[in-house]
Amino acid sequence: MLPRHLTLTLDARHPTRLARFWADLLGQDTVADGTGGVRLPGTDTRPDLRFVPGRPHRTGPHRMHLHLTSDSPDDQQRQVARAIALGGSHLDVGQLPEETHVVLADPEGNEFCVIGPGNTFLAGCGRLGEVACDGTREVGLFWSRALGWPLVWDQDQETAVQAPHGGTKVAWGGPPVAPQRGPNPQRFDLAAAGTDPSTEVDRLVALGATRLDTTTADGIVLLADPDGNVFGVTTG
Repeated sequence: MLPRHLTLTLDARHPTRLARFWADLLGQDTVADGTGGVRLPGTDTRPDLRFVPGRPHRTGPHRMHLHLTSDSPDDQQRQVARAIALGGSHLDVGQLPEETHVVLADPEGNEFCVIGPGNTFLAGCGRLGEVACDGTREVGLFWSRALGWPLVWDQDQETAVQAPHGGTKVAWGGPPVAPQRGPNPQRFDLAAAGTDPSTEVDRLVALGATRLDTTTADGIVLLADPDGNVFGVTTG
């Protein structure tokens, strides 16, 4: 199977500023991608984070958010304090006092959590432990096949996939799935090396994607996954 790489792309009013927040929080450098976006490069075990110009219209909770891991209670507190110092904020989503994760928002309101130590599900996943998504089992199975990543969790309609060498997990929480309310300011982009766009699009449609007949200004072909989430495809 051809190598494929995953990117989480986020619309941002100030892409460079938001990318700098995440780079400082994760201890990475940023790279301009030549199309007005700014990227935090990933690896074969961690997706890229890409921030592109846009004016996201907030109509409810996002369908994706990030989970950062911590090594100890002190480490968790340091990460939270660092996020606040960089421009993040605490966020109340109805979490219970006994829950050990801390819910935050980045400077543009994107939710993320700093998970407490001892979380066995994210053990060994690295600092960027998880991309947590609102989605059905069907969409988890679709992305497992689309990426060629093994399904590492499949229970009670919840699914998760992970690159063959480990690293960041991508998980879907199962039903009920909140309805889409306008364009989602966050999306996955899938890069496939060594093939042409039509071949890759045909493959993904055969797996359950829907053609949207739309290509962005930077040449990304847009499709929709089985839950109706728009995602992009690049090849080369």
